[in-house]
Amino acid sequence: MRLEAITWERLGDLLADRLLDLRTADGGPWPRVALDGAPAGRPGELALRVAEALRVRGRASLVVATDGFLRPASVRLEHGRQDVDSYYDGWYDTGALWREVFGPLEPDGSGRILPDLRDPVTDRATRSARVPLPPGGVLLLHGPLLLRHWFPFDLSVHLELSAGALRRRTPEAEHWTLPAFERYAQETDPAGTADVLVRADDPRRPAWRG
Repeated sequence: MRLEAITWERLGDLLADRLLDLRTADGGPWPRVALDGAPAGRPGELALRVAEALRVRGRASLVVATDGFLRPASVRLEHGRQDVDSYYDGWYDTGALWREVFGPLEPDGSGRILPDLRDPVTDRATRSARVPLPPGGVLLLHGPLLLRHWFPFDLSVHLELSAGALRRRTPEAEHWTLPAFERYAQETDPAGTADVLVRADDPRRPAWRG
């Protein structure tokens, strides 16, 4: 696999340029983009870069983090705080994401998205207001394990780290999650299936395949 060295700034610009002409698979007016990667890969930072690049190009966007759609702690920690299977299969409320984020962006949808449901720190409902995304506005959804849920993305970006880099850049207290990302790579092959691959082993020197 041949990857090209790039800067984060240039990557944000190139992705934004690509999104300006992106057509949706269902003919709707709202392109939906995944920025998929382990927390150590910082997909949220890339989402914000793309959002800013879109802004200066006159295109609206909305950045949504899957961490705002965690299930209640009583549910996701039912089998303990370090249960890998629960993290892989049950931490994120995919039903709420379908209902509150993707549903409003269907061709006949309202375009009014709920940006989050639950505060990941306090475990309380955020009670956030819905945010209107104008026609042509881009959803930038970022988080881990995104490409295994059949979400209707029109473009997918995967931030990949080698096993060694993932271990180095993941806080030791979260090393218990590493087997989930190994399983994800084996079962979903995000590096092979994503439209855009970004190698982020060195946070200062990314490389990509667009």
